[in-house]
Amino acid sequence: MALAETAGHMIDAGILELLRHERTQALSNREWKFRLGAHGLAVKDVQGKQIVTRLPQGIELGVIPADVA
Repeated sequence: MALAETAGHMIDAGILELLRHERTQALSNREWKFRLGAHGLAVKDVQGKQIVTRLPQGIELGVIPADVA
């Protein structure tokens, strides 16, 4: 399983797998973001890229790969 990187931040393989799994289960982008919130994660858009963050601190975990977003 590949890791995603942005500015030195690596997305853990487990979180990346969770992102992929929840994306396949969701019917829309909005539902996907809602489902991630149940796992303590959020997605924010920064300069055209989607970044996964940990709630409630907003700690950036890395850029979400295009095949997931």
